[in-house]
Amino acid sequence: MTETTEAQVAAEVKTPSPTAETATTEAPAATTNGHAEEQPASEQKPTEETNGSATDDKAKSEPKEEVPPPKEMRAVVLTGFGGFKNVKILKKPEPAPQTGEVLIRVKACGLNFQDLMVRLGAIDSPPKTPTILGFECAGEVEAVGEEVEGFKVGDRVVALPEFRAWSELVAVPTKYVYHIPDEMTFQDAAAIVMNYLVAYILIFDLISLREGKSILLHSVGGGVGQAIVQLARTIPNVTIFGVCSKGKHEALAATGLIDHLIDRTDYVNEVRKITTEGVDVVMDCLCGEECNRGYGLLKPMGKYILYGSSNVVTGETKSFFSVARSWWQVDKVSPIKLFDENKSLAGFNLRHLLYQQDGSAYVRSTVEKIFDLWKDGKVKPVVDSAWALEDVAEAMQKMHDRKNIGKLVLDPAMEPKPKPATPAKTKSKKQASEDKSSKKDKSSENGDDKKDEEAKTNGEEGEAAATTPEAVNGDSAEKKEPAATNGDATESEKKESS
Repeated sequence: MTETTEAQVAAEVKTPSPTAETATTEAPAATTNGHAEEQPASEQKPTEETNGSATDDKAKSEPKEEVPPPKEMRAVVLTGFGGFKNVKILKKPEPAPQTGEVLIRVKACGLNFQDLMVRLGAIDSPPKTPTILGFECAGEVEAVGEEVEGFKVGDRVVALPEFRAWSELVAVPTKYVYHIPDEMTFQDAAAIVMNYLVAYILIFDLISLREGKSILLHSVGGGVGQAIVQLARTIPNVTIFGVCSKGKHEALAATGLIDHLIDRTDYVNEVRKITTEGVDVVMDCLCGEECNRGYGLLKPMGKYILYGSSNVVTGETKSFFSVARSWWQVDKVSPIKLFDENKSLAGFNLRHLLYQQDGSAYVRSTVEKIFDLWKDGKVKPVVDSAWALEDVAEAMQKMHDRKNIGKLVLDPAMEPKPKPATPAKTKSKKQASEDKSSKKDKSSENGDDKKDEEAKTNGEEGEAAATTPEAVNGDSAEKKEPAATNGDATESEKKESS
């Protein structure tokens, strides 16, 4: 009796349990018996795997810390050089100010003809696409980078970054950022800096315009043109010949600032009718053949200034022919010719001066002079219109067509214009013919199916109506009496007449 019990107990002890707990407890037992050194590694592996599995389960059960997605902003992005379809409003990560930079919350952006040329890729050293457009913006400082002096959060500023201005936020090096007067609106700040910078440097530094002189000014209705007119009026007895399209004459004449408004189609002869001597200064932002015409209008001691080349923008996309023609139409003038004729030539490129030739200190001092003139009421920027970021293509088109008088401004806070419903596209004759043919085939198939159904239905009805007298005679139950022949009346007509 005792042996049997002990045998049963021994059998129960030797029977291994399939659970992980038994495997875990067996290992210490082997150690107790002094055989831990002889136990193969393969027998110890289940314990390690079990512990690893428990660790994995524990790791999975612990909640992971979710990394918040990066904040985004709206920006006007050029996806490729060419037409307006490449200018899009996209979401971009918000920038952070680097060392020597401030982060600006943009309230208004300036649109310049240079932006149109960038869109076409018609400038030297164009940026790589995709890129955020814009050279001019105004707003409030939202954050300050390291080693920044003279700016703090909340400052009202205007900036001239090289690209990236047309966005809700932009990080700009402080050498391109300027404090604006407290009374100046953000739209006025975005409209005044670049245009009046160009105008001031041309009038007072390159030309040194003096009393009694005359100037011929192309694109007098544009933002720079209006700035030049206002600054020229700070000098007594200056005669201004303004060249622009006929449609702008009435609005510009109402300002009373321009002495002679001339249509651009035949301005040379018109100027000669007014003064046979010519003019003292020609200010050209067009280039091309206008260079030769302008030079020919100069008096002795006259000065010709080239500060733009908008004639290269002839269509929605870049034309290599128009670019080549614009430059080849310009005569090569030697210093000997200038010496003989007592004339001067000069050029000005603000972008090169500011970003490539390190003229930031000179530009800053000029901006301060412009703001002083604004405070004294001697200059006031002319804002043609303000646009939402989503309507930038339409604003660009207006500038492209030379329909603006004054500055075009982008406002990130503005609501975009409601888009008109897209009209249904008119089908071509070939498409209409194919649709008609397919419809005919479809209707034919439907007709055949319908005939089969009718035949089947008529067959069933015919079987049901086979016992009626009409069916026996081969006539339908709904068959009408035959029409009268040879002018005889029908049976029903005879009854009615009787």
